[in-house]
Amino acid sequence: MGTEQCQVSTNEELLAAVADAAVVHITVAANLDGLPTLRLRPGQSLTGGNPGTSMHFVSGQDGLQLSTDNQVENLRLVTDLDRRAIFNDTTVESLGRLVMRDLDVTGVVQLLAREKVRGGHIEAHDIDIEAADARGYEERPKGYGVEVIPGAFTLWNQQTDPAVTITADLTGLSAGRAGAPVRGSGIFVSGAGDVGGWLMARRLETGAVYSDGGIAKGTPDRITGGVFTVYGAFVDSVRNVGPVTTYGPNDMVLDNWGTVDRWVAVDKITSYGPSGIGFVNFGTVNVLKVNAAIETFGQGARGFNVYTGTVQSAEFDRVVTHADGAVGIQISQPVGRIVVRRGIETYGGTGDSLVKGVVITLSAIAFSVKPGGSVREVEITGGLVTHGQGVNALEMHGSIETLRIGGGMTAGGRRTQ
Repeated sequence: MGTEQCQVSTNEELLAAVADAAVVHITVAANLDGLPTLRLRPGQSLTGGNPGTSMHFVSGQDGLQLSTDNQVENLRLVTDLDRRAIFNDTTVESLGRLVMRDLDVTGVVQLLAREKVRGGHIEAHDIDIEAADARGYEERPKGYGVEVIPGAFTLWNQQTDPAVTITADLTGLSAGRAGAPVRGSGIFVSGAGDVGGWLMARRLETGAVYSDGGIAKGTPDRITGGVFTVYGAFVDSVRNVGPVTTYGPNDMVLDNWGTVDRWVAVDKITSYGPSGIGFVNFGTVNVLKVNAAIETFGQGARGFNVYTGTVQSAEFDRVVTHADGAVGIQISQPVGRIVVRRGIETYGGTGDSLVKGVVITLSAIAFSVKPGGSVREVEITGGLVTHGQGVNALEMHGSIETLRIGGGMTAGGRRTQ
């Protein structure tokens, strides 16, 4: 195996270096523009010589293709928004260990295990996707009556063979800007399905994420997520260190179809679009802690709900919704303990909301337990408050073993206890 180190300052030098089997470590010493799609050979690394060293790819083309055992760091990579700034060769048998670190990206980061790829480990740390548009990628996970548009950052094991496992450690992933979101989902990790290849991640840690799926209002069968752990994904720890904000219809802020041991959101969770839920769970979360407010503004945009799967323990700072049909917390499955420290407050009345791919009518109840739902223990400090006329603070068609509400209940602006 070669050990040659190579420093490049022109497009021609870079193209020659990546084509040379003897070159292992490539340092980019100057900003490069007008690059064609590049493929790193197995074992090659690509590093920026200075902070902010940039590589701009030709319009209409993808950017940097990884193969096996590659390392990319300290670079700014720029393609068209809807092209892939970083992607992988699916004709190799293993990704080996792919390491991406300290990257500023314009364009989609898409890593797929499909075709010949049957293994590998992904390290992605401190990757800031300033702008991207993933809406044109037609392959989408489907379940619960909807399909999911992939993300500006997409890591997806598509192998249907359950023997194929991809592992990952992901930290410092950011996407979009306030008022200038990425299009599609934000951060998206997935396995092949409820049966099939798995994605096993030790950590998924995000900074600020801003996304807008651009879904037409009233579309019942398409969603996105700001941070989305899809089916077949098993994550030990999800941490949202920065705020996560979604802007469009059916844009969930945090969504889980997979299995997460511990999920902690440190900063605010905000949804502006209709049917954009703060945290929606269809999988399993053992411990959920949302340490800042969940706030939604769109019609039918609920704060937190469990329609399938379960959550063993969920703690919230505060849940606020502003529109018709926007339930604060809604439970349709057996769950464990729910704690809210600063109350649940809703401002809307009755209106349409998307539930499992079907639009139904809901009232903006503060805390709702639907038929089939049950909660072992509920503890709410700061009360349940609804402002919509005739909207109950508490709805219980299922069961709650232990219920403690500090601060009382106010329904339709009138205190009920």
